[in-house]
Amino acid sequence: MKNSSKKFNGFESLKSSDKESLEIKSIKSPQNDDMIITEVPDSIIKTLESRIGHMCVKKDEGDEGGPTCNMASVPGAVTQRSCVYGGARVVLMPITDAIHLVHGPIGCAACTWDIRGSRSSGEELYKKGFSTNLQEKDIVFGGEKKLSDTILELNGIYKPEAIFVYSTCVVGLIGDDLKSVCREAEKIIKCRVIPVQSEGFRSFNKSLGHQLACDAMLDHLIGTGKLEKPELGQTLRGKTQKIISNPNLNIVGEFNVAGDLWAIQPMIEKMGITVQSAITGDSCVKEIANAHRADLNIVQCQKSSNYLARQMKEKYGIPHLKVNFFGIEDTAKSLLSITDFFQGQHPEIREKAKKIIETEIKKVRSEISHYKNRLTGKRVAVYVGGNKAWSLIRAFEELGMKVIMTGTQNGLPEDYQRIMETVNEGTLVVDDANSMELARLLQKYHPDLIVSGAKEKYMAHKLGIPFCDFNHDRITSFAGFKGFINFAKEVDRAVSSPVWKLTSKYYQGIVKNE
Repeated sequence: MKNSSKKFNGFESLKSSDKESLEIKSIKSPQNDDMIITEVPDSIIKTLESRIGHMCVKKDEGDEGGPTCNMASVPGAVTQRSCVYGGARVVLMPITDAIHLVHGPIGCAACTWDIRGSRSSGEELYKKGFSTNLQEKDIVFGGEKKLSDTILELNGIYKPEAIFVYSTCVVGLIGDDLKSVCREAEKIIKCRVIPVQSEGFRSFNKSLGHQLACDAMLDHLIGTGKLEKPELGQTLRGKTQKIISNPNLNIVGEFNVAGDLWAIQPMIEKMGITVQSAITGDSCVKEIANAHRADLNIVQCQKSSNYLARQMKEKYGIPHLKVNFFGIEDTAKSLLSITDFFQGQHPEIREKAKKIIETEIKKVRSEISHYKNRLTGKRVAVYVGGNKAWSLIRAFEELGMKVIMTGTQNGLPEDYQRIMETVNEGTLVVDDANSMELARLLQKYHPDLIVSGAKEKYMAHKLGIPFCDFNHDRITSFAGFKGFINFAKEVDRAVSSPVWKLTSKYYQGIVKNE
């Protein structure tokens, strides 16, 4: 994507109007008058010349530019990106009644075990970690037999509905034929054994892992469910021979982190719409196998699942809508967009949706008023996954807060296009910031809150900046209307804690050392 800011002496230079919107005009901290903050220089921050294009500032409402993105990380920058295997793992892991077997060294399984934080209302098999634990002799002589024996043993113990087998870097290098082993094992155990060709080195961006995981479901799972005998009054239509009764849909790209799905699904069902499956939060193999019978796909995480929705439209003719259930306004808009789709055959759905929205918004605004009064005017930095980098913007604005910086590690051009369309003029947008860059950005702009993942938590705390986790590790649901109340409480708890007044001496020391 094109860069939307000027370059000066090897660094990004902001116009005076841009500096006014980002510059901290006082050298004192908003939290504590004794805390000294460094001045903001003309450039965003000093960084490697090859990293210059990865930072830009939104200029005006018509600005469609964005940072350079989707490139291999600069050598030596110590990026914290995940690998292709990790990208595939986070998409498939929430399938609750399946075994997720990592074919590779034990470290690959250990570092991604329970990485999603997805919750289940039934099966807990997905919470167990399995690995072939390849050793040096397996590297020399091959690991195919070890993989086959492991699959047979796990099936004998657990009798799963499916076994997903993930390929890692080592397996790709030694050339194990993953597909052949899975195919032969499936014939023996009469259970789905699904290969996921997710060697970590296949790309510098874990987004390819999302796509490979979706391909595994499309090739081996979705569309394999048995067609049940239609009940009286039901009809069959379309080339996919779907059973049509109540309007139904799939929630795609919702992984039930901290129970988010359980806040979204009840609203949809109160509207009179059946949820065929969630892909993949709190899901089971049979539900996903029948996902091709849905009338509509709604896509929550557009970073990981747009590809799946497009492929299902091409293969099964299922239309799809993009939705966002974070924040009051976006949740209401998403519910109404669903009703628009079904309006022709089911006009009563819209009236139900309007009643739900009216009732819930009234409750939410009443409960968050106290938090909003304390949070209005506070400044936020958001550094999260591609989808959340823009989907949280409106949610913070509804709390009276201003997002001054946003970015992601694995953003694609379409992610940054959506970000640039959403953020306000003067917002700093950063791609794939390494730890040193992020620390410098936080030190210079010193927001009142940073929202990110566990890797950035202690960096923020050492800089005396409140932190809120919005990644896979969180334990509180933030989705839907009720989730927004939780979100407001969590943000207020972080920002308003008196502990930040005790960090002034520590932070002042950092500034002097700089």
